[in-house]
Amino acid sequence: MIALQKTASQETVPQESISPRRRVLAAWIVALVPLSAAHAQVVVDQPAVNQPAVIVTGVRHAQTVDDALASVTVIDRNQIEKSPEVDLIGLLAHQAGVDVSRTGGAGQSSTVFLRGANSNQTLVLIDGIRVASATNSVFDFANLPLGQIERIEIVRGPRAAFWGSDAIGGVIQIFTRKPKRFEASAEVGSYGLRGGVVSFGTPTDTESHLGVTAGDERQRGFSATHPDPGNPFSSFNPDDDGYRNRNVSIRGNTPLGTQTLGIAAIYTNGNAMFDIGPTLGRDPTNSNARNTSGGATLSGPLAAHWSQSLTIGGAENDITTPVFGSETSSHRTSLDWVNTLDAIAGGNFTFGGNWQHESGTSISGFSDLPGGIEYAKSQTNAAGFVGYDAKFGSHQVELALRHDHNSQFGGATTGTVAWGFKLNEETRLRASWGQGFRAPSFDELYSPGFGTPPFVFFAGNSALQPERSQSIEAGLEFKPSSAHTFNISAWRTRVSNLIAFDGMNFDAVNIARAALDGAELSYRYNSGPWSAGASATVQNPRDEDTGEPLLRRPKRKLAADLRYDFGNGMDLSVDGLAASARADFAGELHPYALLNVAAGWNFHPGWRLEARLGNLFDEHYELAQGYNTPGRNGQLTLAWQPKP
Repeated sequence: MIALQKTASQETVPQESISPRRRVLAAWIVALVPLSAAHAQVVVDQPAVNQPAVIVTGVRHAQTVDDALASVTVIDRNQIEKSPEVDLIGLLAHQAGVDVSRTGGAGQSSTVFLRGANSNQTLVLIDGIRVASATNSVFDFANLPLGQIERIEIVRGPRAAFWGSDAIGGVIQIFTRKPKRFEASAEVGSYGLRGGVVSFGTPTDTESHLGVTAGDERQRGFSATHPDPGNPFSSFNPDDDGYRNRNVSIRGNTPLGTQTLGIAAIYTNGNAMFDIGPTLGRDPTNSNARNTSGGATLSGPLAAHWSQSLTIGGAENDITTPVFGSETSSHRTSLDWVNTLDAIAGGNFTFGGNWQHESGTSISGFSDLPGGIEYAKSQTNAAGFVGYDAKFGSHQVELALRHDHNSQFGGATTGTVAWGFKLNEETRLRASWGQGFRAPSFDELYSPGFGTPPFVFFAGNSALQPERSQSIEAGLEFKPSSAHTFNISAWRTRVSNLIAFDGMNFDAVNIARAALDGAELSYRYNSGPWSAGASATVQNPRDEDTGEPLLRRPKRKLAADLRYDFGNGMDLSVDGLAASARADFAGELHPYALLNVAAGWNFHPGWRLEARLGNLFDEHYELAQGYNTPGRNGQLTLAWQPKP
């Protein structure tokens, strides 16, 4: 895994001007939403009342988005189905404060940067279960298909006081499908895409529910890399790098007295071909990634004003790459207990504990160690936390404190304080301060490096301490009506003890520091058949010691989307994205702008036809230097979705 915390080069990255075509598209993106929303006010006489979404990620109990003292985004199943985006990494790229990187097409390594933080500094949960690999602290978004996702909650800013390690940039929680009936879909598209999803669920209005979703997707793909004259280590091979993903999930619940027992689990098996250079000829090279996560939760009231949730869960990540003779495996078992006392001191008092055991193994065909085993290690972490959130007239407060004790590095205590003030019924100010940390991964702790003594390079360091952060944020929310929502947030984060590979042999050490500053502005309109939104992110993530920009993170990004339901079974969706230049290891990634379109037609009761056209202008761009991205591409989906 590339060490994303390294800076690009000795030179400062220039801010290259955007080409005329990109300027036109970027201007269109900015103008799209206000114009369409203004038109919508004329067309729709009586806008529907939009109820705020409910989230559970922010303070570990249910609260509405309007009550959250953080910048929050919720993406529901309806938005996923009508979006022009065909995969999770594309969907996340359009969100404020979220940047992405991918080393090629479908199935290739895909990572996310939230508010400029490193890809291993965002906590990723699936149905409440931590899913990042213990070997490298990263979750690869490439192998989680949209067909398995019911809902996504993005909470920006440090959440370590509630969730522990990794939540420096924020938390992304993904909830798997909970089908209510039999549904099926089939898809075909560019680059030899073909696949399908089948799901079945019992009615959700009964006391007990069980649902299963299974999918299979494959692509011929395109070459993951292209010739890179500036890189003497280019891995270019002109063959197509295909991909296949098989996946299945299950969700269910049943009452047990006053409690409810719920289960959720997902398994994905992704097999991706990749390039390692022409020296091996055109023989296929592939990597197989198997990811499993899930848990069982017993939840419900214990007494008046007291509810609890007890979850036992686990996650496994296994990657094999035969051409290198390498295998990595990560296993995690966890136990979470969360209690909420409402109507206490005017608010909600939350407390609980967490215990988890992690193990990791790395085997390399290039290692001269017995059996090629580079390491086989384990560690445990135990934590307790308390939180309090309440409203007092126009004021709102949120407090939390957590202590983690790790068998490897000892203890880490983190806290957060947030305050909100309603100027009037339409306007709210908020401010917060929070701490975060990231525990070192097994690779960083125990990797033997390569070479022979005394010249052993990139070795791990068992004495590493956690990376730590402190953040402050201020925000303004303005909601003049149920149809319009404006949000602006500005943040300042300082990360210390960053793990870098430095010194004569480039060993892992805690020496680096990062400065993450930025602001987000977003607008959302929902009324009648119209839905429109736009966001702008301006940020300056950099190495605090050298001033060099952090890799693959643009300083400026614009995103916009427009949806319209014609009322006759047809709907249209358009979204656009423009990003400025970004630094990379051997130079600069140029600015780019994309436009995507989707249309849906419910042509017969229960039947729906969807067409998506991505990268409409066939823009050539890179998300990682030397790696290709899709050109103009299309996808057709036929779905059977009977009414309940």
